[in-house]
Amino acid sequence: MVWKEGVELAKKTYATTKNFPKHEFYGIANQMQRCAVSIPSNIAEGTAKSTDKHFLQYLETALGSAFEWETQLIISYEIGYISNEKYENLEIKIQKIQGMITRFMESLSNQ
Repeated sequence: MVWKEGVELAKKTYATTKNFPKHEFYGIANQMQRCAVSIPSNIAEGTAKSTDKHFLQYLETALGSAFEWETQLIISYEIGYISNEKYENLEIKIQKIQGMITRFMESLSNQ
């Protein structure tokens, strides 16, 4: 379930960013945390909407947050805040979530 994957990503994000330099608390660490929380939050909020069209808007926002989070992951890796192993594991996870959201959106669009 994509919502559950999003919650897991948020938990991993908090665990990862707590090891970032303290001066990044209000910088990229905070940005990653907000994006990670946004993914399952928008999916959850979208489920309360009365039409698939409205739900799709929330899924689009969740997908946008997923791509934003991926960009922040890449930057964090490239500036040395994340190890190669951690980067690769998180990259696989975010790409899985992006694919799940995309397929979910396609299934709603085809109804």
